[in-house]
Amino acid sequence: MAAEKWLFPVLSAVFLSALLFLSALSGFFASTSSSAASASSKPLIISPSTTSSSLPSFAYYISGIRGDGPRILRLLLAVYHPRNRYLLHLAPDASDGERRDLARAVRSRIPAARMFGNVDVLGKPDAATYMGSSVLASMLHAAAVMLRLGGRWDWFITLSAADYPLVSQDDLFHAFSSAPREINFIDHTSDVGWKDYHRVQPIVVDPGIYLARRVQIFHATERRPTPESFKFFTGSPWVILSRPFVEFCILGWDNLPRTLLLYFTNALIPEESYFHSVACNSQGFQNTTVNSDLRYMVWDNPPGMEPHFLNVSDYDEMVQSSAPFARQFHMDEPLLRKIDGEILRRGYNHVAPGAWCTGGVRPWFDQCSKWGDPNTVKPGPRAEKLKELVMKLLEERDSQSGWCK
Repeated sequence: MAAEKWLFPVLSAVFLSALLFLSALSGFFASTSSSAASASSKPLIISPSTTSSSLPSFAYYISGIRGDGPRILRLLLAVYHPRNRYLLHLAPDASDGERRDLARAVRSRIPAARMFGNVDVLGKPDAATYMGSSVLASMLHAAAVMLRLGGRWDWFITLSAADYPLVSQDDLFHAFSSAPREINFIDHTSDVGWKDYHRVQPIVVDPGIYLARRVQIFHATERRPTPESFKFFTGSPWVILSRPFVEFCILGWDNLPRTLLLYFTNALIPEESYFHSVACNSQGFQNTTVNSDLRYMVWDNPPGMEPHFLNVSDYDEMVQSSAPFARQFHMDEPLLRKIDGEILRRGYNHVAPGAWCTGGVRPWFDQCSKWGDPNTVKPGPRAEKLKELVMKLLEERDSQSGWCK
């Protein structure tokens, strides 16, 4: 059986500037895959001829910091499905031993991942400074890796170790099956308000893009005027991006993504604005945005830097939201066990079951240790509510005279 690929330096995340980043990205696509550990046998590929054209698939980028290995594994078990691809990333403050432990845990806990070869752990980590451009660089790197690894997927989903799903993958396939594949789920607005002074105008340098160690960002004494060459959009840093849009940002057949990357290299929190501004300033993609990140979060009023940590008291309202994902959760939060038991039907240390799992329902037995056709899905009771939410968002988008405002 094929082991998960242990991705050592496929592409360095140390960028001296946005131009160097783009140069490295181009080099990545020109390079071979010899830096990835070879598998002992070929992974099982789902043939296009047997893949239902109406069912989508997803590329998950799941990131965390030191000590987040168990949380990432739990999240992976909750969202795993053979149709998808997964890239797991532990920041540089985690040790190589923690990355190896995570890779070994995936290999031992998810037999299907060994067969389908669809889970990878990034061997050379990217910087993850809380503010600055290194987080955006790691997201773009992850998207580039997903494209380089190949395979069929339709949407790129970013999750952190503090996130958790509220639906099964069968439910997600069902809800997204009627959505146009070019749609991007990006919470966005051009009404930047107070962010104009605090986010748009400050000039910062993120040492994480060129230093090996993690240090605080540097603030310039001067400010820059609000840009006039493009319209600034901002919103949630958590996105679900279509493959065509990801290819537009990474492959760069248009100069717009590179131009905006030059600006956002020195922005305070660019992941709140880069994809939003690229999509809404592009004639080809400005009509593809749905104004939602499809996350359930609870904020202060006015909102702080991060949403509240959710607990059991949030369960009813969280379920009523119909959102497919929620954040953020403490490690081993009791609410996670409630979601596992009542929504995902997931056993301890087991994959959340779907129609592809054929192991049968027995105590302490992983249903997904045996499997059938990965293209067979069986939506649960939450699937229709999620589909209604997606259709409602699409209708709201279509009813507007302009999608990016």
